[in-house]
Amino acid sequence: MMTLTGSLAYGGGYNNNPPPPPPHNQGSDILNGQVDLNSSSATLNTNIINATGSVSGQAVSGGNALSVVTMQNTNVTNNQYVGQVSVSSMVNADVQNVQGGASLTSQAVCNSADVSTDPTTTKVYSNQECDAKDPSAAMNANLKNIGGDVSLATTAVGNTFSEDSNAANASVQNYQVNKSGTFATSNTTISNVGGDVSVSAAAIGNNAQIVHYSTNTQ
Repeated sequence: MMTLTGSLAYGGGYNNNPPPPPPHNQGSDILNGQVDLNSSSATLNTNIINATGSVSGQAVSGGNALSVVTMQNTNVTNNQYVGQVSVSSMVNADVQNVQGGASLTSQAVCNSADVSTDPTTTKVYSNQECDAKDPSAAMNANLKNIGGDVSLATTAVGNTFSEDSNAANASVQNYQVNKSGTFATSNTTISNVGGDVSVSAAAIGNNAQIVHYSTNTQ
């Protein structure tokens, strides 16, 4: 029979000190680094006539995008950069004689990050820099004889960050730098609509939304 004592198991390489404990699975370390040095463009050209249902269409262009969803203790580090390039979206639409509703979207975003956690402890560091030529979003739409609601949205954003957590201890560091021109243009003609009409054009340099829910019942 062979018996291994504690001192023999550690050996002399550790100077009589035990080795560090093995990695645990009680949390996540998420490191994200994104660099975009190429132009991005999305174009939607559509003609729709005589539709019995609803109609929807979208053109979406983005430089860098991150989405994180975890249910454990989490450390998130996010770095996103877009260089001297173009990020653009264009919708050209002619929509007529639709029994349902009509929804069109043109969206261009330089950097976007969304972090959602449900742990005890979370730490988030996010750094976004948009050094692009735009971003730009445009819509040219003609809508006629729409039976339901009409929704047209044109949005251009430099940097957008959102974070929500149920963690009792949560720290967030968010840095956003937008060096680009940001443009949103909507040219629309709408007639004979049976429902509500919503038309928007939004150009935003930096946008952040942080929501923390308390799970304490004291």
